[in-house]
Amino acid sequence: MEPMYYIGLDVHKRKISYCVKDSGGKVYSEGSLPATRLTLDMWMKTLPHPWSAAMEATMFTGWIYDHLKPHAVALKVAHPLMLRAIAAAKKKNDRIDAGKICDCLRCDFLPESYMASTAIRERRRTLRYRNLLVRQMVQMKIKISALLMEAGVSYNKQRLHKAGYFRELLATNPDIDEGLCSLLRLCREMVVRLGKTESAVVRSLERDSLLVERVERLMTIPAVGPITALTWALEVGDVQRFSSIKKAISYCGLCGAEKSSGTTVQRTPLSKQRNKHLQTTLIEAAKMAPRNSPELAMLYDKEKQKGNANRATLAVARKLVAYLMAVDRGQRNFQIAETSSNIAA
Repeated sequence: MEPMYYIGLDVHKRKISYCVKDSGGKVYSEGSLPATRLTLDMWMKTLPHPWSAAMEATMFTGWIYDHLKPHAVALKVAHPLMLRAIAAAKKKNDRIDAGKICDCLRCDFLPESYMASTAIRERRRTLRYRNLLVRQMVQMKIKISALLMEAGVSYNKQRLHKAGYFRELLATNPDIDEGLCSLLRLCREMVVRLGKTESAVVRSLERDSLLVERVERLMTIPAVGPITALTWALEVGDVQRFSSIKKAISYCGLCGAEKSSGTTVQRTPLSKQRNKHLQTTLIEAAKMAPRNSPELAMLYDKEKQKGNANRATLAVARKLVAYLMAVDRGQRNFQIAETSSNIAA
């Protein structure tokens, strides 16, 4: 059996530092190379075989992972925060970081992070671009309101962004001069353009053959629409990676962290270590869920009596995660389980 070689990669925008070691920890080679596909191809020809590699999760990791994956026996991505806790040191540079990642991989101490398939990551990028479009559209709507308030123009807040009311406002209000009118029209055109683009992006994802069946199943859950279903499918990826609902809730950022020492137990607010896209979407869905589901409405009222509206919304969001997990794992449409009283009747 041929000996395995281990490679640690410290990835940056323009440069990749590497360290190659054998199973005994002896350095075979180390250095740096430009972060390009051509350079990686040339570098891989010089590597001893077989080899496995690891790198830290960054925004540049995706394309490097896809490029190296076919050639490696194993390729892993490390969780940045956990890796920092394991490999913290007084002296730090790219060469040392690459060596530490290599040692963590070699000794099986690497805090591995989940890496979704290329197809899922490509569609996730599209969905996150849709989130950017929505944020820009909201910013333009806020800008329209700000321009009107700066000029002292009275308007109906509920109807401002309706096309007919907006045209009527510009045509009939004497307080809107020519300069302000041109700015308002420009903002309105951007809102319309962004809205059309956002709708086209969502439609393309809904019709995607990779997602269509999964999204349709998830949408059988009360209060789960296309955006919530798409966000769950693309941000979670493989639902089987969560061994319990509690771990899925933690990943979604719907629980606080715990700091315990001796007899002291301190619960912190919602943890910042979470998938922010899932957290935002689930919280927004949970706010509307009681209107669409009697069961979730009962849960909301019960939790609100114990605390406040925010606590109740979190409870509904956690229940939605449980529903999404059940439907996704079972690969069947959502059904409310019959209670014991109904069965007895």
